[in-house]
Amino acid sequence: MPHAEYDRSVKEVRSIETADESRLADAALSKARRRLLPFLFVLYLVAYLDRINVGFASLQMNRELGLSESVFGLGAGLFFIGYSIFEVPSNLILARVGARLWIARIMISWGVVAMAMIAVRGAASFFALRFILGLAEAGFFPGVILYLTFWFPAREQARAVALFMTASALAGVIAGPVSGGLLELHGLAGLSGWQWLFILEGLPAVILGVWVLRYLPDGPKDAAWLEVGERAALLMRLERERRRGTQKRQNSFAEAISNSTVWILSLVYFAIVFGLYGVTFWLPQIIQSFGNRSGVEIGMLSAIPFFGAAVAMVFVGRASDLSGERRWHLAFCAAVGAIGLMLAATTRSPLLSLAALSIAAAGIWGTFGPFWAMPPEFLSGTAAAGAIALINSIGNLGGFAGPYAVGIVKQATHSFAGGMIAMAAALVAGGMLALTLPVPLRETDES
Repeated sequence: MPHAEYDRSVKEVRSIETADESRLADAALSKARRRLLPFLFVLYLVAYLDRINVGFASLQMNRELGLSESVFGLGAGLFFIGYSIFEVPSNLILARVGARLWIARIMISWGVVAMAMIAVRGAASFFALRFILGLAEAGFFPGVILYLTFWFPAREQARAVALFMTASALAGVIAGPVSGGLLELHGLAGLSGWQWLFILEGLPAVILGVWVLRYLPDGPKDAAWLEVGERAALLMRLERERRRGTQKRQNSFAEAISNSTVWILSLVYFAIVFGLYGVTFWLPQIIQSFGNRSGVEIGMLSAIPFFGAAVAMVFVGRASDLSGERRWHLAFCAAVGAIGLMLAATTRSPLLSLAALSIAAAGIWGTFGPFWAMPPEFLSGTAAAGAIALINSIGNLGGFAGPYAVGIVKQATHSFAGGMIAMAAALVAGGMLALTLPVPLRETDES
C-alpha cells in the first residue's frame, strides 16, 4: 500500500477527534510510554537473561557434569518445547484473568525454576529443568505483545515492540560481563560458579514478579496515573481504530487459525528464531574457540554483537512505523543477518568473525519490530490473543531446532561453520517468505 494512503488512513482516525480529545489521547500515550515501556523492558531483560545464561553456564557446567556438545544443544533447545506447549493456553488465560496477575505468576514461577537449575547433576536433570523452565515462562512474551496492543495504536506498535524487545539485545550485553563475573565465584560456599550464576540471575524474576502485582495496570481503564479525560480519549481512539480497521479481520481464535497468513507468519518467525538462538546459546563457546580466555574476557567480548543489535532494533522499528511498511523492512534485515553469518562462517580471523557476528546480530534483531507489528494488522480480539501466542509458539520451535542443529554439526565437524551456514539459509528463507505476506487492509482500502 502506498505510504501516502497509509498516512491518510491514520489522519482519518485522528480527524474524528476534537482538538481536546486528540491532545488528551496524545498525553495519555506519552505517559504510557514513560511508565510502561521502561518497566516492561526490565521484565523482558530479566526473562531473556534467564533464558540465555545457560550458554555461559556451559563454559563450566558441561565439563563438570560431562555434558557433550549434542547433549547441551538438545537441553538448551528443550526450553522451547515446554515453552511452545503452554504458549497458546497461557495467552488465552491472560486475556481472561488480566495481564497484571498472569504476568506476575509467570515471572515468579520461572524465577523459582531458574534458580532450581543449580540441582542439575547430569543430562536427565538438565533436560527436565530446561523443559520445565520453558513451561514456566510460556506466555510472557506474547502476553506483553498483546498487552501493548491494549495501549498503542497500530501506527506506534512497531516502535513500542522494538523498544520493549531491545531488552533481548541488551540482555546479551549485560549477560556477558555479569555471567562471566559470576563464574568467577566458583567454590564460594561450596557451590560452582555456574550454580551461583543460576541463583543470582533467577532471583530478580521472583522479586519483579511480586512488584508487577503493585505496578502494572491491566489496561488504560485501570491506570490510576491517567486523568479521567486522558483515559477516555485514549480508549476512544483505540476503539475507533479497532472498529474502522478490523471490520474484515478475524475476531475469533477458530477463524484466526484457519487463516493462511497466521501460518506464514509462524514459519517466518521459526526461521528468525532458528538463527537467533543458534547464535545466542553458542556465542560464548564460539568466542572461546578463538583461543583460551577467562570467563570475564569471554563475557566482555560476547557483549559486542548485541550493541549493534539494540541500535538496529530501535532504528528499524522507527523506520517501519514512519513508512507503514513491514515486509520489506523484515526481509532486508533477514538478508543482513544471513550475510553476517556467512562471513562469520568463512573467515579465520577472530576479529573479523566477531565483526561478522555483530552484523548478523543487527540483522536478526532488526526483524522483530516490523514482524510483531504485523499480527495486529490482520487480527483482533480473541484472535489476536491466541494467534500471537500460536505464532510465537510455532516460531520458537526454531529455538529448539537451531541450538540442537548447531550442536550436532559442531560435534560432527569440530567447527561452527556448518551451523552458521544453516542459520544463514534459514534467515534467507524466512525473508523471502515474508515477502509473500499480503498487504493488510487499511481504512482507505475498505472505503
